[in-house]
Amino acid sequence: MARYNGPVCRLCRREDAKLFLKGGRCSTDKCAYERRAYPPGQQAQRRRMKQSDYSLQLREKQKVKRIYGLMENQFRIYYQKADKAKGITGTNLLTFLERRLDNLVYRLGFAVSRAQARQMVRHGHFRVNGRKVDVPSFQVKAGDEIDIRDRSRKLAPILTALETVDTRGVPQWLSLDKEAMKGMVQALPTREDITTPIQEHLIVELYSK
Repeated sequence: MARYNGPVCRLCRREDAKLFLKGGRCSTDKCAYERRAYPPGQQAQRRRMKQSDYSLQLREKQKVKRIYGLMENQFRIYYQKADKAKGITGTNLLTFLERRLDNLVYRLGFAVSRAQARQMVRHGHFRVNGRKVDVPSFQVKAGDEIDIRDRSRKLAPILTALETVDTRGVPQWLSLDKEAMKGMVQALPTREDITTPIQEHLIVELYSK
């Protein structure tokens, strides 16, 4: 299955939630979800039917996949890892997703969206503990330091993103030094640190069938 390349605002409307897929635009009055908070399609406003348990579970899985920009197989692999790890499966799943390098780049404010962060990681603009890493799915650990390579520090997208990081904020489990253009993983994220509205138990129920 190919990666989705269509209008991302349709995804927010389809999941009936603001997924912040277009960066700063999602916080303005130009946000398509704010203007049309109903599913896309000609008959969308008429199709307000009661959802089944399966439908709710499927939509929650699709929502989380789209938030983190993952394919179906990638997401299933993360679930399988979370299921085998010690602890609560749903919390493990979210922790694995939050520990992705592209998510860290976004959370630290080096990019305005996860899609932009993924592209910049692939282009080799970031280092982890002094070594270049160009794999978006790279799993960071507590104590890891993420910084921008010297040749990339004047890139306009990065500078623009850093200008808005104070508005968006940085999670407590991370620390950011804007002047040095580097961040630190202070600790692994807990469930309380993940403020995105996700009902992970629905995903666990879906995969447990």
